[in-house]
Amino acid sequence: MKRTTKALIAAPLISVAVGALAMAGIVFAADAPAPAPTDVPLPAAAPRPASEGPAQSPSDVAAPEAAATAPSDMTPQVDNLADKGKYLATAGNCISCHTRAGGEEFAGGVEFHSPLGSIHSTNITPDPETGIGKWTEADFIKAMHDGVAPGGRYLFPAFPYTAFTKVSEDDVKAIYHYLKTLKPVAYTPPANGLLFNSLSRYGMIFWNALFHKSERYKTDTTQSAEWNRGAYLTEGLGHCSACHSPRNLFLAEKQDEAYSGGEILDKVGEGEGPGKEKIRKWSGVNLTPAKSGLGAWSVDDIAAYLNKGFAPRHAGTWGPMTEVIVNSMRHLSTEDTKAMAVYIKSLPPREPAGGVAIAEDQTKAGAPVYKDRCAKCHMDSGRGGMFNGPPLVGSAIVQHADPASLINIIMYGANAPKEVSTGQWETMKPLGEVLTDAEIAAVANYVRSSWGNTGRPVQAADVAQQR
Repeated sequence: MKRTTKALIAAPLISVAVGALAMAGIVFAADAPAPAPTDVPLPAAAPRPASEGPAQSPSDVAAPEAAATAPSDMTPQVDNLADKGKYLATAGNCISCHTRAGGEEFAGGVEFHSPLGSIHSTNITPDPETGIGKWTEADFIKAMHDGVAPGGRYLFPAFPYTAFTKVSEDDVKAIYHYLKTLKPVAYTPPANGLLFNSLSRYGMIFWNALFHKSERYKTDTTQSAEWNRGAYLTEGLGHCSACHSPRNLFLAEKQDEAYSGGEILDKVGEGEGPGKEKIRKWSGVNLTPAKSGLGAWSVDDIAAYLNKGFAPRHAGTWGPMTEVIVNSMRHLSTEDTKAMAVYIKSLPPREPAGGVAIAEDQTKAGAPVYKDRCAKCHMDSGRGGMFNGPPLVGSAIVQHADPASLINIIMYGANAPKEVSTGQWETMKPLGEVLTDAEIAAVANYVRSSWGNTGRPVQAADVAQQR
């Protein structure tokens, strides 16, 4: 830690601060007038968990039959390189972060929020002046693998090059060739905050030296081809740990706690004024098979959720995950979403550090609110029903160490997107206007401490922060 601290202090203070904030899931755009196609508004993903064990490149070792196929070779067969690239770009969910409301696809301009101000995603269409039209294939590969744009300009790891570095060179080339087929759009995103300038990028030299290792995914020869394909997608293009892993002091992902739950900033509803969004914290659930995570989910449950946005025995998509399902996961082959599920289910279970337990009087305080507002759909047992609502028993959202997402759904409700069916479940109505902060905290404590669920106490102040 002392060596780490000294190294960061050696960098300019603003550079380190901006580089660190990038890793918190904050988006940074490229300097005008030449936006970087890979300054993508997404946080970075963690390196492969140690749990995967030692691995050797398939080019270096004769793999056993079960893992003989390189995971990058398992992309569904298509007619040409650009079509392959489209599939892979979809797996990376590029369109969500590069298409503003009412704008043309991939032209950028999506506004993202940070404590240092608003920043915007970049134009990755092949326009030669405002997009990536002048980028070579080698330029694109270097940005994807090393986080360095043409001219030696360092990208912020809000663009997850720490995950994309695992993507094979052939797959990166395919994505590049797909982007080159897009309609060129002459559009320059709005200017970013004052602190997001070229000088800030130099701090990334130090951050990369500490937290980034440029290397491709290596097949684990002790695992099946399906498992390796799932790991390749989950840790590479999918960059799932970006929202589902906690971060250290410098906002890099904690490798020893990978996938045990994270935090992100995203919209909860409409803000004051036309076109304004209300931005609040969300908690990315624990994806490991721990009790507070996906312990009760089967491989098929996880695959169904990724493929359809709905796992009848557990949950339906809502919040920030909705764009991931609608614009990315549901377009992947069932073989690929199944492979990801196989890998996710194999992660080592990780429970967050224990905290103060919810007191009995706190549980009792929420019981009347639950009976009046929640029991009709979620049942007295907390198990929900086919024609009512999802179960709360064992819910990863309910039990997350940070109750932000639980508070959000109570306060703002949840509507399934039109592209996703949640069966006969009732729509979750917002209760923020009818319940006080204290009442929302009380009912949250009730569901977090009933039916075997666990979680730290929720205070009225926690609720107030989410309003």
